[in-house]
Amino acid sequence: MASMSVWTFLQAMCLVASLSMAVPENDDDEIEVGYGPNYLNEIIDEDQMEETPTPSPKPCKSPALTKWDKLFTMLENSQMKENMLLQYTDDIIKVELQNLRGEMLQFVAQYGGSCAFAVESSVRRAGTQTETRLQNVLDRVREVSADQYAQHDTALQQLLAASVNQAARLEQLENGCLISGGGGMTSQAKRHLMQEVTETENGGRLEKTLATISSELQTIREQLTLYTRSTFANRLPSGCDTGLLFPTRSSIAHVEVSPKRPFQTNAVTICLWVKPTQVLNKTVLFSYSTTGNAYELQLVLNRQSVFFTVNGEAYLVEASGAVQEGQWVHICAVWSSHQGIASLWVNGQQATSSPGVAEGHELRSKGSILLGQEYGRYFKHLSNPDTFDEEHAFTGKMTGVNMWDHVLDSKEISQQARLDGSGCGIRGNVVAWGVSNIEPKGGVKLIY
Repeated sequence: MASMSVWTFLQAMCLVASLSMAVPENDDDEIEVGYGPNYLNEIIDEDQMEETPTPSPKPCKSPALTKWDKLFTMLENSQMKENMLLQYTDDIIKVELQNLRGEMLQFVAQYGGSCAFAVESSVRRAGTQTETRLQNVLDRVREVSADQYAQHDTALQQLLAASVNQAARLEQLENGCLISGGGGMTSQAKRHLMQEVTETENGGRLEKTLATISSELQTIREQLTLYTRSTFANRLPSGCDTGLLFPTRSSIAHVEVSPKRPFQTNAVTICLWVKPTQVLNKTVLFSYSTTGNAYELQLVLNRQSVFFTVNGEAYLVEASGAVQEGQWVHICAVWSSHQGIASLWVNGQQATSSPGVAEGHELRSKGSILLGQEYGRYFKHLSNPDTFDEEHAFTGKMTGVNMWDHVLDSKEISQQARLDGSGCGIRGNVVAWGVSNIEPKGGVKLIY
């Protein structure tokens, strides 16, 4: 109804605009008004008045309507028409609604019974299907619960068997620790653990017993770890029986090594175990000097890197990040004059390799081998041969020093680098650890 009123109003406005354009705009025109004849102010005799005929009256003329009068008239007419249309529309809607209501009542009266029966049947069918599905779900849940219970029971039985096996292992560990002089479970604790396992089998207190076993196993594991660390910290790697301890950095601390036989070669392999206490910019591990060249061979540390030089420092190879202070590390240096191939091996793995290192060079014989120091510029000072550069001195532990006059393959090198193996049983043909003569000096000690 509101939209119809707006539409009617728009039609009226369009009509007004068209009329305003059709009416001429003569605002200055004057409306002529007819007046009667002019009467003079004269006194007329009665005779003349009687003789003069009375003029007949003229009909009244309506004044001319202006454009605004016409506009207001049109607006009134449009408003009346709008009201009539609205009233007619209301009457039609009322009649249609009454007809629709009557038809709905007739439809409900005719088909209400059949619809109710259909709805009831659908509800019953849905209820039956839902009940069937719920029953199937319950059966499935019971089956899954039974399977899970069986699996849990099997797992608990396995845990129980594992706890018995752990008790036997604990007894073996206790015997081993007592033999080695380390800590372990006491006999009373072991009997207590076995008693709890037996009570678990008979009484069913599995969860509490497993928690106790787990706690005691964790305690034993921690004790064994501490014992292993303390034992390893005090023992030598790779099955070595003896080692060298460089307690302090000094200008006189070094070790002289006498080769098994004189050698003159164009290939060499040097292997050793070291555990540095502190590493500076240049810490010497192994050096071989001759009267003609104080730097024939050198194996040195530089912070966390390892350097291997042949025939002077101009020819070297470097392995970065190979050394950590306070940790054992196995280092092998390999060189061959053929193509000058030089390589460094760290813990049995090749860390770096480089060609063109002193290619064609031959190592001279009758030189001196030092551990933990180098002769360097002091090599010719025969009057005071045991004075070295303190900044180059090694501090820490060293063992398993071996030297060959040929190149070892990767398998031979990796066998020596096993921390818990027997690498010290592999000995060089030039320097053999445990066989060659070594002479600690300047406070260096031989440890067992």
